[in-house]
Amino acid sequence: MGVIPAERLLVCVPNWIGDVAMATPALVAIRRNYPAARIMHLLRPYVAEVLAGSKLADENILWPPPRTGEAAFTSRWGLVRRLCSQRFDLAVLLTNSFKSAAIAWLAGARRRVGYTRDARHWLLTDRLPPKRSGRGFIPIPAMDYYNDLARYLGCRDVGDRLILATTPADEAAIDERLGSLDACQPLVVLNPGANYGPAKCWPAEKYARLSDKLVDRYGARVVASLVPNERDIAERLASSARRPIQIFVDPPLGIGPLKALVRRSRLLVTNDTGPRHFAAAFGVPVVTVFGSSDPAWTDTRFAGERIAKLELDCQPCMERVCPLRHHNCMGQLEPDLVLEKIDELLARPGMLSQVVA
Repeated sequence: MGVIPAERLLVCVPNWIGDVAMATPALVAIRRNYPAARIMHLLRPYVAEVLAGSKLADENILWPPPRTGEAAFTSRWGLVRRLCSQRFDLAVLLTNSFKSAAIAWLAGARRRVGYTRDARHWLLTDRLPPKRSGRGFIPIPAMDYYNDLARYLGCRDVGDRLILATTPADEAAIDERLGSLDACQPLVVLNPGANYGPAKCWPAEKYARLSDKLVDRYGARVVASLVPNERDIAERLASSARRPIQIFVDPPLGIGPLKALVRRSRLLVTNDTGPRHFAAAFGVPVVTVFGSSDPAWTDTRFAGERIAKLELDCQPCMERVCPLRHHNCMGQLEPDLVLEKIDELLARPGMLSQVVA
């Protein structure tokens, strides 16, 4: 089967930062296999920065912000009219929502390719069944899920390496926040928050203890990145740390400068959240702390990643908040376990002392 022909192609991009990063092998394959096509990405404004600089689309079209009543109808109808004017030959739905399929149908895309989820099969011309076990879904890496869509289109050489880029503005912004880097003081980034919910968050006090150990053992410069609604995490982190730690919280870095920060770092320690995948894209060693979530859904096969996780009977629950109210999956996971994973990962001589220019 050859590549499905298309001169004008719409790709509905996932809504979560990590999912967007995991979709990049598929997006790269689509761009490579449709070199003459005009490719447009339909995506949420807050994930547009994830793909900034990647040159994987000719144009971004942003979902309108949430509204109610007449304003909601007006903004959605405006989006439909704009999409209709493009006369798309093909719409590729990396999203699973009914809404994205309905938009592609209303836009008049001649072929609409996606998974048969969210009762939207009748809106698709090309239907892929998701892998199931009974009524549930089989946990498979999201990257493979997206890659299978690209292969269905006829794309060849679909890879499994995440690919992101930074822009000059991203690099300038992190230059201003970081200042100069000392080649003898390796940069370590901590990502102790999670937009998904507190069940994914390793306690700030444990991050602080780990930070102290990294300063003592590796002479690291430790930087933590958070957003303003995670100010309580930032305050607990600052009050618990006994060694120097730099915390970016207000103003937040933003997605682009955070990519640049991770790119320059020699190690990322993170919860299972979007920026975890920046490390894989830039080849930066990363240790991911897992609690409620299942690593099977987000495996990127990145050789530079280690997972720090307990094996409790209640894991993984996949909940935003611990349903048992004890949060033992994170509360009982000690910094020494995470440090063991770091030591294992960075065992190669000089690994942590390298600094990205």
